[in-house]
Amino acid sequence: MTQGESSINIENINPQDYEWRFWPVVPLYPYGKRRTIRKEVVKYTIWIFDQMQGVFYVVVPIRMTVVKLENGGLLVYAPVAPTGECICLVNELVAEHGDVKYIILPTISGIEHKVFVGPFARCFPTAQVFVAPEQWSFPVNLPLSWLGLPEKRTQILPEDSQKTPFADEFDYAILGAIALGPGKFAEVAFFHKRSHILLLTDTIVSVPADPPAIVQLDPYPLLYHAKDKAYDIVADTQENRRKGWQRITLFAFYFQPSVVDLPKWKDVFTDAWRAPQRNRKTYFGFFPFQWRQDWERSYEALRGNGRIFVAPVLQSLILNRAPQETINWADEVAKWDFQWIIPCHFDAPIKAEPQQFRQAFSFLEKNPSGGLFNSNSYPLLEDDFQVLRDIDQELNRFGIVPPARERV
Repeated sequence: MTQGESSINIENINPQDYEWRFWPVVPLYPYGKRRTIRKEVVKYTIWIFDQMQGVFYVVVPIRMTVVKLENGGLLVYAPVAPTGECICLVNELVAEHGDVKYIILPTISGIEHKVFVGPFARCFPTAQVFVAPEQWSFPVNLPLSWLGLPEKRTQILPEDSQKTPFADEFDYAILGAIALGPGKFAEVAFFHKRSHILLLTDTIVSVPADPPAIVQLDPYPLLYHAKDKAYDIVADTQENRRKGWQRITLFAFYFQPSVVDLPKWKDVFTDAWRAPQRNRKTYFGFFPFQWRQDWERSYEALRGNGRIFVAPVLQSLILNRAPQETINWADEVAKWDFQWIIPCHFDAPIKAEPQQFRQAFSFLEKNPSGGLFNSNSYPLLEDDFQVLRDIDQELNRFGIVPPARERV
């Protein structure tokens, strides 16, 4: 595998090129301004496009993957916001490798992925759109065309991957749809045979040691979370960027990790008043976090030296509703001879093989098989799961979601 340079041309970017006017549909930071970084993963064959999104400066990458087809043209997996900058970067590939032929929506629950497919498809009017089965919307189930997908060009991915026009180059396996009360969860794993690369949406992640390049284009969120007090003045250094990234990662996966406390409100407002800057960008000095001295241990346990794992939110609130179905899907995916994984969030590409992928789902088993990459080799800290377990109990108590099933 060869990796080309990232496409970052800050000097030549017009701010209008990265405007995203439909941000109120899913109001995530950075709202109406979304930068895009393109990176060549396999020379002349596969590119990833990273953007950034988050809440309360907990920012993480969101990614689409573009694959050159053997007979010319491009396949797009999990589109991101089609800003002027993004479409310009795609059109550079179109000029060299042919039109966008296929657009894949590989999820049914991730609104941060679904919201971009319709607008992206309108930028490429000859592309066929394939979506994961059992799409849904809340509070009312609407036809796909009402959700912005082009009616005449959109079709459901068939269960049999050989019944698609790209079957010669891709296999895929569908997980889902897992019932979650008012909604469902599903994911479609795509395997690109020529490059031995597995494309995933949300199920598998790996945490990089340094903040991803797309997050570092705007370092303020990193520096915000590097503070220990609201009135701290944090220098823009790589060390502080890394510190902020580590804390952001813990928030992203656990919501409230065990190593962060919530101070008393009177102390929060007192500290905010002492903040050197009090404006909308700084949340008017609002910083309701108090990190314990040993907080890094939670990060190191989570990162696990860069190993792949299933996000704690999925472990605690989603995949445990369908352990057997998830294991069956993981077994099917593990039959492919992939060597790399490109997920839609956090690090990519990740060097990983089928055994590592399969072991990541061992938390669903009563008696997981051993091996170097067993998730127990890098155990997540039980205390960090407490907030997720509390959420799970409340969802069960009110009957919002079905209860978790026993491990298989």
